[in-house]
Amino acid sequence: MAGRDLDRSAFESLLTEAEAPAPLGGTLFDSQLGFAVRRWCAPVLDLPPHAPADDYLARRADLGFAEVNRRFLREAGLAALCVDTGYPMDTLLTPGELGALAGATAHEIVRLEQVAEEVAESGTSAEGFAGAFRERLAGRAASAAGLKSVAAYRVGLDLPADRPGDAEVTAAAGRWLAAIEAGAPVRLADPTLQAFLVWCGVDLRLPIQFHVGYGDADLDLHRCDPLLLTGLLRAIEPTGTPIMLLHNYPFHRHAGYLAQVFPNVFVDVGLATHGVGHRAPALIAELLELAPFGKFLFSSDAYGLPELFHLGSLLFRRGLSDLLRSGLDEGVWTEKDAERIARLAGGENARRVYGLEERH
Repeated sequence: MAGRDLDRSAFESLLTEAEAPAPLGGTLFDSQLGFAVRRWCAPVLDLPPHAPADDYLARRADLGFAEVNRRFLREAGLAALCVDTGYPMDTLLTPGELGALAGATAHEIVRLEQVAEEVAESGTSAEGFAGAFRERLAGRAASAAGLKSVAAYRVGLDLPADRPGDAEVTAAAGRWLAAIEAGAPVRLADPTLQAFLVWCGVDLRLPIQFHVGYGDADLDLHRCDPLLLTGLLRAIEPTGTPIMLLHNYPFHRHAGYLAQVFPNVFVDVGLATHGVGHRAPALIAELLELAPFGKFLFSSDAYGLPELFHLGSLLFRRGLSDLLRSGLDEGVWTEKDAERIARLAGGENARRVYGLEERH
């Protein structure tokens, strides 16, 4: 979350997965997320629902980013946060700062690619890369709640199913390090190394998150279908390491299937929940057509705007409540069942899989 005041352009750039608002496309306030901000966030800033965008931004500026951050983090009603620290942190709040604002415990999620790139920049050799990565990852993950792979952005999700051998890792590391030496960016985008990172995470027995489905324009969406992970999931299953499929839109039904057939696979629709605005109930209902309720987790995937913590929480609660209420009206489950499902998805599943009670 940004630790600074935002002008209109900067604010709107965080209402989209695009690089920036497009002048030809009009304002991002004319989107599902933009209308959700005006409807549900305006009252948190003491404005009436549906306040015009200019009034909203003026009130936001008057309050200042610190007060805006505080209000939305508290309004979200969170008990714990799992924070991916793989972003540049110079303009973002740390997990500890976020936790303090939310009145919640905060836990780090370590991004695998970030650790690998740190090792590459440290001057390692191709032969020494695997050992250096394992050592650095173990240190970074010692107090973390989980790990994350952004292979979807780098090479897609059709990763090798089998654990890469030592010779394969050394050869791939050699190609990568030689490219860096020749002036290429320090950006890991090699299928063999991406699979190696995941298997190192499996060895640590921490939950491993995968970005799945839509995101920034630099990913190829057709390569981000979670079904492409099937072979790798099949290979990891005997270890029992939890695999967390994040976001998943528009492949959320595919993700729900994987959560049903693989005992160690869990799902959320975090990034999409606030992105689809008032359509969140339909999104959640579609994911839960197949995904067991014990495999479904709340997530906000909030980034940049504190409004997204509030909207992620509010739209999730409304979406799940709509589903549970319709089931009650049709006699699908009892009120006691509905309450238990809400507790599972709202926190108990996350506490169990990430071991948050032990880390408190």
